[in-house]
Amino acid sequence: MLMPGTGPLSEVRVVDLTAMVMGPYCTQIMADMGAEVIKVEPPGGDDTRHISVGPEPGMGGVFVNVNRGKRSVVLDLRSAAGKESLRRLVERCDVFIHSMRARAIDRLGFGYAAVSAVNPSVVYTNCYGYGRRGPDADLTAYDDTIQAECGLAYAQQRLTGEVGYAGTVLADKVTGLTALYATMMALFHRERTGDGQEVEVGMFEAMAAFMLVEHANGALFSPPLGAAEYPRAVTPRRRPYRTRDGHLSALVYNDKQWSAFVGAVRPAWAGAHFATLEQRARRIDTVYGLLAETFLERTTLEWLTLLRSLDIPAAPVRDLDELFHHPHLDATGFFETVDTPNGPVRFPGPPTWFSRTPGRVAGPAPRLGAHTREVLAALDVPAESGRTGRTDEGKSG
Repeated sequence: MLMPGTGPLSEVRVVDLTAMVMGPYCTQIMADMGAEVIKVEPPGGDDTRHISVGPEPGMGGVFVNVNRGKRSVVLDLRSAAGKESLRRLVERCDVFIHSMRARAIDRLGFGYAAVSAVNPSVVYTNCYGYGRRGPDADLTAYDDTIQAECGLAYAQQRLTGEVGYAGTVLADKVTGLTALYATMMALFHRERTGDGQEVEVGMFEAMAAFMLVEHANGALFSPPLGAAEYPRAVTPRRRPYRTRDGHLSALVYNDKQWSAFVGAVRPAWAGAHFATLEQRARRIDTVYGLLAETFLERTTLEWLTLLRSLDIPAAPVRDLDELFHHPHLDATGFFETVDTPNGPVRFPGPPTWFSRTPGRVAGPAPRLGAHTREVLAALDVPAESGRTGRTDEGKSG
């Protein structure tokens, strides 16, 4: 059962034609923030239904998490009936978002010009691999290829010695967040003016901007004052420190922290040549190496106790399962348990807090086509035109 929206996006209706992770992560946050998200799926469903373990076919964990609280409507957009049903949905939505390539969405008849003709006030968000204005606009893109294209795999090589990907689908999630803030800005403009508009978010552009926040560095200037690289982020010694009995993450960074650390630990190698942040930044790899030798001298718990007493950032290295039992996350109510037909599901909830319009996990993820009849009936669309493929009418799960 879907929960009534209570967040800041309550009464916003989203027609969601996205798939996999990038777009669904964006619209999952909208759903948690109170929006009604209608997920339009082809008869075979979103491929993400099948890429991870789940309690039943088509309800894999990745899909269930990024599509929670949405309504699934199955439409075959190759058919006239499916297209007409989607047009009826478009008439009454605030946001239309898709993750198809430009030529594909245009061929279906749902490019911006066609959708805005039906609903001039719509915020129409395109989620692409590459923006339409460049020569790579028609290339297929996935998280891995964008990590390589944007310099992330190279940065991993500088850090570890081997070209590699981040241990998470970073490009998908960063682009999903970018699409979310871009869509919200367009909605804010519409609230001010009444005008809808088209928004475009490219994975490559989003990740290039993300990587160059710090890595642009000396390349920003004309002529360049150095390579596009932030040395501290890619020094090979930037990694958790080995302790006497495990590992520890710590960053003795600013001058106050450095002075406190040196005063408490009194390492023999510390001296005036490391006294300022500017001096340490110029020799950051050496600094990390010397700290690594020092952290071997005590246990993880001993270091955590000391460093936190000095207000120096420090944390143990945890595995992902530990997050589900983290005392801080438990205390803040981060996890929310939702009853589903397959039993209770413990979701990571919204990481934001609002004093007046709090968000919450919007509800369980839908089985394929679970809301086709319900949604189309509410729009007075004949049920026959909605039966354009497998509809699996039933409860969300």
